[in-house]
Amino acid sequence: MERITSLQNPKIKNLVKLSKKKERALQNIFLLEGARELSLALSADYIPETIFICPELFEKSEYPQVLDTLSDIPKIEVTENVFEKIAYREGSDGLLSLLRPKAHTLDNLNLSDNPFIIMLEAVEKPGNLGAILRTADAAQADAVIICDPLSDIYNPNTIRSSVGCLFTTQVAACTSDEALLWLKNKGITTFAAELQASQWYQDTDFTKPSAVIMGAEADGLTEFWLDKADARIKIPMRGAIDSLNVSVSTAIITFEAMRQRGF
Repeated sequence: MERITSLQNPKIKNLVKLSKKKERALQNIFLLEGARELSLALSADYIPETIFICPELFEKSEYPQVLDTLSDIPKIEVTENVFEKIAYREGSDGLLSLLRPKAHTLDNLNLSDNPFIIMLEAVEKPGNLGAILRTADAAQADAVIICDPLSDIYNPNTIRSSVGCLFTTQVAACTSDEALLWLKNKGITTFAAELQASQWYQDTDFTKPSAVIMGAEADGLTEFWLDKADARIKIPMRGAIDSLNVSVSTAIITFEAMRQRGF
């Protein structure tokens, strides 16, 4: 097994470059840190191109078996100081993989008979996107659809904050026009979340095929969705601050829908 001890090694320099969205797109590859996350990716039929291992850290991993079926995948051993350079989170278990992204299209989504979908318009912060993917996984939402995305689905911080739920949740990225047409063709009722709505979220019927639409962190939903959604809903706000973090708001509405559905 190849062993890298220098921070100046070209492969290590390239891993650092892959923290940038433009570079990931150019090379058509993304970084995945962690053994648990890799096991989830494998379950979703992702195949790593290369795996970088820090033995001193990996020996403490709670998922050592993740490499058992990957004997044919190239592996490179790195020292602790090198791994510290390429890692993007604290408390890592010493595994960093390179994988090819998948196409995330509406046509690839498989829906249940009574789907519940989380829709995000122009989400900006990778951490919020990751947290929403965790909510979608916990609630077993049919899919997360990202309209006009500003954040890269494969941003390392998205994957980190999702704790690998990017690989357990169906995700599609598209334009708002494409999403609207697709939802109408599927007979899915759309609910736009906004502060000025007159309808409370807890008084809304989510037992039918539903999509809740959440806006960008700074500005909320655009007029496109406010005008074209079937209904507008809001969460009661009783404090001095009139808005919640988008991931928190999404979780509140999503689990109300799950409560109504008897989950």
